[in-house]
Amino acid sequence: MKNNRYTLGIAGALALATVAATAQDSDPVFRANETQLDIFGTVSVGQETLDNISSNRVEDNGRLGLGLGVNHFFTRYLGLGADAYTENENHSFVDNASANLILRFPIDKLHLAPYIYGGGGYQFDPTELKFAQAGAGLELRFTKQFGIFVDARYVFTDEVQDLGVGRAGIRIAF
Repeated sequence: MKNNRYTLGIAGALALATVAATAQDSDPVFRANETQLDIFGTVSVGQETLDNISSNRVEDNGRLGLGLGVNHFFTRYLGLGADAYTENENHSFVDNASANLILRFPIDKLHLAPYIYGGGGYQFDPTELKFAQAGAGLELRFTKQFGIFVDARYVFTDEVQDLGVGRAGIRIAF
């Protein structure tokens, strides 16, 4: 089952890359040497909810949070990103911090950029641990400098159950 998801993800990424390569614009919305600021909300769920996903389980078991991130794209397609977020206002100021390699597939005519990413990070609260992660998302630009995004990531840990994190927010490009 997991291999089918990975195969489907790779096939989807290749299809998006093909579409992006054929939909170039002379004045690109998504640029090389672009730095972005992300302001987002999160919801995270544990392995049991991921295995039996439903809107009720996410609503009952999801943890909400807020975060900030910064990304820099060296080319239109390849960038690095870092983000941090908190889900608990009573303890640590930052619960999770991570860095990712991002591959995006801009479709300038639609002001849309699907993307995939992978990396790792550190969780400070509720349990301190290192983790790896992989995810996918979609950015919609209203202007060259302002847009919204939504993405989801699967977080792999050795010390506790794996988890899923969804993010949605605004993105400001410089």
